[in-house]
Amino acid sequence: MLKTVKFGGSSLADAERFQNIKKIIDLDPSRKVMVVSAPGKSKAYRNKITDLLYLCNEHIKYKVDYSEFFAMIEGRYRDIAATLGIADKLDLDAEFAEIHRGIEEKKGTNYLVSRGEYLCAKLMAAYLGYDFVDAADVIIFDYRGNIDFNKTNSALVNAYRASCGRIVIPGFYGSLPGGAIQLMTRGGSDVTGAIAAAALDCDMYENWTDVAGILMADPEIVKNPLPISHITYSQLRDMTYMGAKVLHEETVLAVREKNIPINIRSTLDIHNPGTVISSESEAAKNGRVITGLTGRKGFTIISVAKNHVSAEIGVIRQVVETCEKLDVQIENMLFGIDCFSMVLRNDQVAANMYNLVAALEQICGENSVKIRENISLVAAVGCRAEGGRAAVYSKMLETLAANEIRIRIITQGPEEANLVIGVDDKHCDDAIRVLYQAFVG
Repeated sequence: MLKTVKFGGSSLADAERFQNIKKIIDLDPSRKVMVVSAPGKSKAYRNKITDLLYLCNEHIKYKVDYSEFFAMIEGRYRDIAATLGIADKLDLDAEFAEIHRGIEEKKGTNYLVSRGEYLCAKLMAAYLGYDFVDAADVIIFDYRGNIDFNKTNSALVNAYRASCGRIVIPGFYGSLPGGAIQLMTRGGSDVTGAIAAAALDCDMYENWTDVAGILMADPEIVKNPLPISHITYSQLRDMTYMGAKVLHEETVLAVREKNIPINIRSTLDIHNPGTVISSESEAAKNGRVITGLTGRKGFTIISVAKNHVSAEIGVIRQVVETCEKLDVQIENMLFGIDCFSMVLRNDQVAANMYNLVAALEQICGENSVKIRENISLVAAVGCRAEGGRAAVYSKMLETLAANEIRIRIITQGPEEANLVIGVDDKHCDDAIRVLYQAFVG
């Protein structure tokens, strides 16, 4: 068996966390491929390394002395190495000198910020006796900034075959043609781990963080929500998009094609089995009617009325093209015989609201547009019950009505039995709470 294991920044914050990771690795010899983030916060350290590196970069950009912040970064890595007893296995003097040369040569933001993961992986490889594999050598981007999976997969396979059979890869970055460093979006180490797991045909991708899997609802909204033991790839994608902060939303895509399960585990509770994400749902085994509840605030609904719009060819195409020209992404569309509604993110539409409304009225007529701002989308993911889905949906609507929470839109996902309800932002948390109480108790 072969597993890829990824450890987040909170799991790598100090030497004690490194020692805890070694315990995890020693428990399972199949954990042979490791991806690490940059060290995060802890009681002793208030700053994430990545944040400090961005701060250094801003000082460099405006030609302000950055030495104080770089010294904090340097001291952190040296403390970890000294405490773990590996200072003689890794020449940190040479590593930091190389980074300073990179700064002087103006290698740029991506290079500097990526050094957080780079140095952390160097430390971990030295500590565990694994081989270090630089992400710049195995995560290959094309000129458009997209990952070239053919080249990446080949590079990862070759690097693993050439190793001792145990490797550590820094997450969050790769390289462009020509060798320049390319960063992923924040949280991209999750994606690096998934890519490695898929390329090496691993049996499992373990993602270790500071939470013991996925909960049925946000614990800041619902008190002590139950954990989810199993969830499908599709359900996780829905929950992540709708606001659940567990994995980078692109993580699932890399492993889904090869049906490699993801296991979300906690370094603070290493014997907790966490949550398994796979192609098959086992929600029915625990007898729950829904898998999870989540919500996302900050949407706008634009409704457009036009007689027989559903039968008029070309109208929707014009509307979609208008949004594209204004760089406004349509999150969802709902249709009636004489009307349609678009769900848009507030932050995308705000700057172009006037132009968008003017264009819609030109297409569909004056006074045809109505706007409702500050809308939340609340999703009940994985609805299923012996009495049928209609009974589940009926109970949801009755629960919201009984609590005087007005529904602005309602839509059902095609792939899974997921129901998405639009409510006013002020009712988002209340909707999640009352639905959780109604279905879980």
